[in-house]
Amino acid sequence: MKNQFISYLSTAVFSLIIFSCSDLGKSSLDKTVPEIKERKEEHAKVKKTRKKILLTNHRRTEEPTAKIKSNQAEEVAVPAESSSIMNILAKKVNNYAIENGYSTEYCFLVDMSIPSGRKRFFVYDLQQNAVVQSALAAHGSCNETFLSRAKFSNAANCGCSSLGKYKVGEFYRGKYGRSFRLYGLDNSNSNAYKRAIVIHGYDCVPDREIYPMVLCNSLGCVMVSHHFFETLSRIIEKSGKPIVLWLYE
Repeated sequence: MKNQFISYLSTAVFSLIIFSCSDLGKSSLDKTVPEIKERKEEHAKVKKTRKKILLTNHRRTEEPTAKIKSNQAEEVAVPAESSSIMNILAKKVNNYAIENGYSTEYCFLVDMSIPSGRKRFFVYDLQQNAVVQSALAAHGSCNETFLSRAKFSNAANCGCSSLGKYKVGEFYRGKYGRSFRLYGLDNSNSNAYKRAIVIHGYDCVPDREIYPMVLCNSLGCVMVSHHFFETLSRIIEKSGKPIVLWLYE
């Protein structure tokens, strides 16, 4: 009888131990499975968020590029009536440059027949036979209060613009800040250096066209916006030879 009681008691204790271990195992597994599930869900959320950020950044990168292309297309637009004469003058400049040791990469063409509120300063790529930049440019006042249309003279202290070809000379800081000297290459602008005719930037010249409004006047200098002056500076400074500027009507 005693032996039977001991056997029964042992079986009960053994069963209790097994049941307890099973509960512990189940309890431990129940806690682990939700944690793994939560981690997977959290990882999926992070992955999805990262993908969204990458797509957003990609779109932001693309938008400015499209804007730049659009602006470039706007900058190099040339009036149809000016295009043919410009191509003829560019060929003449190229021949002149070859014969006289000037740059055969670029030339600057300023069409004074175009109203001052429109872009009339053109950077011409002589190798591609194409205009690559354009901007507004002021003409001289001829010492009058204001001139809406340009008049031309080569006289000393006249305050007028002078037609003809120029050599773009050295950089210096003058009365109107950063400037490039201009040397007249024709009889019509031979006094340019004595008259201190230069290329410089000025506050009253905007970057965008203002036509039918007209631009402010200079005292004969080729006056452009500060932003466009920076563009010209980079081209001039990188050029191995002097650049020809041709101001014509």
